[in-house]
Parts: sequence; structure tokens; C-alpha cells
Amino acid sequence: MNANPINLWLLLDDRAGNRSQCLGVADALAIPGLKKELAYSPWAKLPNRLLGASFAGLSGACKRDITGPWPDLVLAAGRRTAPVARKIKQLSKGHAKLVQIMWPQDHSVDDFDLICVPNHDAVPDLPNVFRMTGAPSSVNTTNSPPAGPELTTHIDALPSPRIALLCGGSTKNRQFSDAMAIGLGRSASAMANGCGGALLITTSRRSGAAATTLVQHVDAPAHLHQWDDAGENPYRAYLSRADAFIVTGESISMCSEACSTGKPVYIYAPDGLITEKHNRFHQELYKMGYARPLSGVYEPWTYSPLNAARQIADEIRRRIPLAIG
Repeated sequence: MNANPINLWLLLDDRAGNRSQCLGVADALAIPGLKKELAYSPWAKLPNRLLGASFAGLSGACKRDITGPWPDLVLAAGRRTAPVARKIKQLSKGHAKLVQIMWPQDHSVDDFDLICVPNHDAVPDLPNVFRMTGAPSSVNTTNSPPAGPELTTHIDALPSPRIALLCGGSTKNRQFSDAMAIGLGRSASAMANGCGGALLITTSRRSGAAATTLVQHVDAPAHLHQWDDAGENPYRAYLSRADAFIVTGESISMCSEACSTGKPVYIYAPDGLITEKHNRFHQELYKMGYARPLSGVYEPWTYSPLNAARQIADEIRRRIPLAIG
């Protein structure tokens, strides 16, 4: 009897980072997955220990879409997906295997066959916990769609090396201030001007009003895209076409995606923006040769690209049969 790929479900919610991590691992597994789009009810805000294994956090329409026949494998990312995954396993009478990306913040971690967490997260050492460097992602510069002709023309007109400045911003408890934006704009400009290159700048919703301050203090040839600008989002094009990267260190996803290119990555990590968890992550990247602190001086180097999605996929294959007779 020929072996066939198992029935894989992907639990995808409205958080772009969660979706990217889940889709990235699915791509690395190379198994067609059924995408289950999750929409939440107000109950999803409750702690997972209160929700338990349930669909209580889902909207009514979404609950009706989560029906059997049940999958062989469930892949999910983020706290809010964990009760859903656990309920699916319960309804499948334990048949469905659960792979959870990021700590589920749940007392019933034994329900998960594999929990994938980055090394910098402080979670217990358990038999079903797998640790990796950084975060998985669906961004892959080898299969990213090409930039449109207008964007390509703008980028190609700039002198090289072209340094992509990926600017995040404020987090729940930390403020990306004007002073930080000024320091980033000046350091990035010094790096580009010092090597005769240019900047490819993109900001995010979290950059807030400091994005304007940042742009005002850029004194180097540049292509600029702010998060609310109309037109093509250049993020993936920057990842594939830039020669190096400057990344604000509060974004684990952006740091990981930049390090997936094999190109130099410089991390901007000012006091007041970076938590101890972020600092642990940065130190790991520095030690492994993926990144360096931003100093304002361009020094190219190479390394084997970071690929957390592939690491997780390999661990899934090691632990869980991915074909059925």
C-alpha cells in the first residue's frame, strides 16, 4: 500500500505574525494543509486555563466550520489557537497530533505533542518542548514574488550597497520615542554614507509619530515606504534585493526574517525599547554570527541563513509520522 500525506489542518487567525509562522512551517513540511480561518468572540480574551479545551473563544460562524472528519495533524501558532487545537484533539478521541508554535500559556501542555518555542523564552524544559533560534516565517527570499517594475526601477537607481532599514516601533510596555528615531536615522545615514550606499526604509504601524522624526533625520540616498502609504508594500522586495539590513530589535519576527537572508544584519536596540527577553535573543544572534549591534559602520559578512521553519519541520518529521498507509 502506498503511503499518503497525512491530513493537516492549519489554524490561522488574524495576527499576521501567527499566520506567517504557521504557514512557514507548513511550507517547510511540504504537505498540503487545509486552512481553517479563525474568528474570535469576546470570550477569547479569557485566560486559556478558564477556556480549557473548547471552541468557546470562536465566533458562531467559525465554530460551524470546525467539524469532522478530524485531521491527523494540527499546526497552530499563538495563545488563542491553543484551546481550539485541544478541543479538536478531544473530539478526534486523541487521534489528532498537535503542534503548537509559541508557548500556549496553558496548564494542559501535555495535550500538545510538540510545543515549539524560541531559546530566549523562559519556559519549562519538558519532553514535548522543542527550542529553536528565532521565529519561523513564511517569508523566504528564494520564493518571494518579484518586485513590480516601478519599485524595481526606484531600487535599482540607488547606489549600492543598499541597506534595508526595517523599523518597528512601540510595544505594549515600551515606547519608540523621538530620541530613538533620531538616533536610528543618524546611525543608518552614517552607515549608508560611509560606504557610498543607500537606504531602503520601511516603517510599521507601531512606529507611530516617531516615523516622521526618523525620516527627518535621514541624510542619505533612500527609498521610503511608510506603513500607510498607498502602492506596493516593498517589504519582501527589500528582503530579497537589499545587501544588508538594519532592524529595530523589539521585533523578533523582523530580526528572524532578516537573518533568513544570509546577509549582514545590524540590530538597533536602545535602552528603554528592549526587554531582557529581546536582549537574550540578540545575544544569541550575535554569538551565532547572524547579526551585530548597530554601530553606524558597514562591514559585510556572510553566514548560513537562519531557518526556524525548517528546524521545526525537521523536528516534526522526527517525532510524528507524516504519511499513512
